[in-house]
Amino acid sequence: MTTSPDLFAQHRDRLDAAVAACATRGYFSAFDESPSPRVYGENAAADGVAAWKSWLDGAFPLSTPGAEGTVATERSPFGFDLGVTYPRVTPAGVDALLAAAEAGKKAWRDAGPEARTGVCLEILARLHGRIFELANAVQHTSGQAFVMAFQAGGAHALDRALEAIAYAWTEMTRTPATALWEKPGRGEPLRMEKTFTVVPRGVALVIGCNTFPTWNSWPGLFASLVTGNPVVVKPHASAVLPLAITVQACQEVLAEAGFDPNLVTLAAEDPADKLAAVLAVRPEVKLIDFTGGNAFGDWLEANARQATVFTEKAGVNTVVIDSTSDFRAMCQNLAFSFSLYSGQMCTAPQNVYLPESGIATDDGVKTVAEVAAGIEAALDKLLGDDARAVELLGGVVNAGVLERLEQVGSRGDVLVASRTVTHPAYADATVRTPTLVQLSAKDADVYESECFGPVAYLITTSSTEESIDLFRDTVQRHGAMTAAVYATSEPVIASMRDAALDAGVALSENLLGGVFVNQSAAYSDFHGTGANPAANASYTDGAYVASRFRVVQSRRHV
Repeated sequence: MTTSPDLFAQHRDRLDAAVAACATRGYFSAFDESPSPRVYGENAAADGVAAWKSWLDGAFPLSTPGAEGTVATERSPFGFDLGVTYPRVTPAGVDALLAAAEAGKKAWRDAGPEARTGVCLEILARLHGRIFELANAVQHTSGQAFVMAFQAGGAHALDRALEAIAYAWTEMTRTPATALWEKPGRGEPLRMEKTFTVVPRGVALVIGCNTFPTWNSWPGLFASLVTGNPVVVKPHASAVLPLAITVQACQEVLAEAGFDPNLVTLAAEDPADKLAAVLAVRPEVKLIDFTGGNAFGDWLEANARQATVFTEKAGVNTVVIDSTSDFRAMCQNLAFSFSLYSGQMCTAPQNVYLPESGIATDDGVKTVAEVAAGIEAALDKLLGDDARAVELLGGVVNAGVLERLEQVGSRGDVLVASRTVTHPAYADATVRTPTLVQLSAKDADVYESECFGPVAYLITTSSTEESIDLFRDTVQRHGAMTAAVYATSEPVIASMRDAALDAGVALSENLLGGVFVNQSAAYSDFHGTGANPAANASYTDGAYVASRFRVVQSRRHV
């Protein structure tokens, strides 16, 4: 049997490297993002497809306490039902589920930070060994193209999970396990031995999302598990398989290390049961991680009062264009950002403000129409070939995205129309290119709401000053995960930086190369700030992990 202290020693170098990267904010990745056979071996891709296919139209081999019957709810955005059945948890089974989750908590707590960290690092290693299987599962539940699913749903998600473990390790070991306390006095000093124990908060609930089932769930899952908390994973009904594989790996390693495998459980549901709302207000649940829409996120923050709630919700990501030193590169960068996963990202840009008088560029002053034409030309170059386009766009994740896309032309002028793309491998896939709609500053009722999907607004203002003011005000009231500015003037850059600080949002300046506003790098870029309404937490900082445990002391005279 593998013991958890051995696991810690086995993975210590990886942990130390992650801790160091978090401190320096330099480039680091523990998991290669290239699906190349030169990296993962000649058979890795085929074996991953076979492993993924083996789950289709069958029962996934997990046993969930409190479950009754099964449920199958997943359909690939590429046009077919997955047919995977999972143990179904209903509100009637919640008592048994939570009791099972808590049964192993004491032993997990008493194992200590080193043992728990070793187990969690081994789970990441096991998941890495299944990265091609996971990538296919993410692709066919989220609609991401395969390479993006491999990177965002596999390698980058693993890095974000490792980042959370690294921060948790730092916070858990900030206080020594024992200390000798001596107070000088007349004669012999007062001496006490003090013991400090990391104590978990209680059951953690992870509420998964449809678009990034692993990337958005693993940081909270591992931050809670490594700090001693049992975790109930409630996946989105349309994206269960990636998290079922995750729970399976967790349970395997926990059992091998001598712990209760039900420290991590899967709560698959029929959406009509609204299981997340039932679980969220249970007194046993002390931690909740949620990614999704404002309505339920706001409900959690207001009603799950017994728990610490970490939410990532909707926002209006903004680009302010004043001027640029490379018009063509700017248009290419924006076109890629609009197109990546059809804009179905919490970081995708939506509102693009620019003066109605146009912008100064290396190719002269460009009117608003010419800016739109430049972006359209870049989109055509990027997406003109369907076979190449689908590898960037992926599939539309749900009907709501299509409905918003169809309605968006009812307000404003459509400068660039969306078109249907035919997928060469999946005839029934739903794929759309981005649309660009012109609005004016007075159309706040339209652009102040998130329009999730391949929609961008080109919003004309009276000046760059007004653009920045609108950016600041809108984000302060409605939130944003990202912001960007294009300007050749240092005073404009400084003004935008100041506005971003006021609004509490991360800023990208003059992105003209191979980095895009909707991408963030683990260990270096914070994802979200917790400083505006779009999210109350950040992947990953000390605050994200430190409130998942408490330090309880005992003391005695020696």
